[in-house]
Amino acid sequence: MVKRKKKEKKFGPVSILFIIFSIISILSLIFSVVGIEAYKTVIANNTLESTLITVKNIVSIEGIQYLFTSVVENFQKFEPLVLLIIALLGIGICEKSGLIYTIVNPLKKIKFNIIIFLTLIIGIIFTVIGDYSYIFLIPLTGVVYKYLEKNPMLGIMIMFIGITLGYGTGVIFNYNDHLIGTLTETAASLEVDKNYRFSLFSNLYIMWGSTLIITILSTIIIDKFLCPKFTKKYENDEEIIENKKAKSITSILFILLVILTVYFILPIELPFAGILLNNEEVRYIEKLFGESSPFGNSLVFIISIIMIILGYVYGKISGNVKDSHEFSLGLSKNFENLGFLFVLMFLIAEIIAVIDWTNIGIVVGAKLIEFLGTMKISGVILIILFMIVVVLISILIPDTLTKWELMSPTIVPLFMQANITPGFTTFIFKVADGIGKCFSPLFMYFIIMLAFLEKYRVSEKKQISLFGTYKMMLPTISLISLVWIIIIALWYLIGFPVGVGISSTL
Repeated sequence: MVKRKKKEKKFGPVSILFIIFSIISILSLIFSVVGIEAYKTVIANNTLESTLITVKNIVSIEGIQYLFTSVVENFQKFEPLVLLIIALLGIGICEKSGLIYTIVNPLKKIKFNIIIFLTLIIGIIFTVIGDYSYIFLIPLTGVVYKYLEKNPMLGIMIMFIGITLGYGTGVIFNYNDHLIGTLTETAASLEVDKNYRFSLFSNLYIMWGSTLIITILSTIIIDKFLCPKFTKKYENDEEIIENKKAKSITSILFILLVILTVYFILPIELPFAGILLNNEEVRYIEKLFGESSPFGNSLVFIISIIMIILGYVYGKISGNVKDSHEFSLGLSKNFENLGFLFVLMFLIAEIIAVIDWTNIGIVVGAKLIEFLGTMKISGVILIILFMIVVVLISILIPDTLTKWELMSPTIVPLFMQANITPGFTTFIFKVADGIGKCFSPLFMYFIIMLAFLEKYRVSEKKQISLFGTYKMMLPTISLISLVWIIIIALWYLIGFPVGVGISSTL
């Protein structure tokens, strides 16, 4: 008698998110009844202020009322949803017009390990635009890999790893670096050194050095551990017309649009120059990316408009977009098979809102920081333990700035007392933050990645699941994380300078 194999139960992402919501609800009940609380220390008006934070019970009358009255508002405030829709319009018409295919087609002859390297380095470089890098590069990578006749699912995972694990380094500093640096400077000057000043060039050497090392080693790790889990070949039966004239005109138009955009952000006194800057700010990076900056707030729209113009021009000249009806359909091309995305984004928006309301992330984070502060350790052991704490906090609080606002008042003085410079401390935090986001099921861009994996799922038998995705990615993420720890430990022990005039130790 032939024994039938038991069918393995697989929980889809929606089921897992419901389970996570249930766990958070139960924990909020338990923590509230037990009376678990913590002091949250923040920097306000150039002084340290400590506030007692308690966990609020989401299954109480007040909590249930909050759930019902705020569910729509929580989803409306979920910024990545709107930004992704805008980005997909530009990517869609560029795909429909054949522009992406024309750009990508010559790269088919390149060896796959070089493709992996390029994917990673592009992800790291584009962290200069912050979280917007996920909005454009995750869907765009799927299209690019499809035209390279490589597995789009593999490409999406590689890009996610490149952006997330490379977020701590980068090649050019971004606005988040400025905000994090400001918090670091305040924490250091209030508690230890009144004359301390943070510079965006504080980590320049370690940024460039680690980018090269981590990209090369990550390429090897991904090729060995992640790639064998996918079929590298992808069949694409789309017929797209290439047109040299359209390519040349589109290239010239692209250069002109970039020059025009750059002109609009130049801080010079010429007609219309600097119109996308917030000139009420003092520093250029704040003028460019500050909260009230026209450029910073419209960057996704600007990039998408440029893509729409280029896609339309290329499509019209090449004949791939014959009329306005095809153009309209082209705008929506990248929305195909993405209904799953909106379900996941709705659920993650509500879970994040509940974690915020209950204070469970803040209390757990504050407790872990307090624990680290009581440890009488220094050197490499302190660095590694700090990275572990950041990863654990990231599970409930993936947001970088929220974490550093919570951690910097305690961590920066603690590391300075251990003879570690604030600049190097900040770099360690950013690296650990990237690692933590890779392990957090509540990181919104991990959820977006899952939706795009589902979009390109070819086999009906191979379901996309949250744990299944982690299982595929875990060896790769773990090994790259280990490489990061080794890089930081060696940089500290050898005493290489981390930036312009800045060492790892005081």
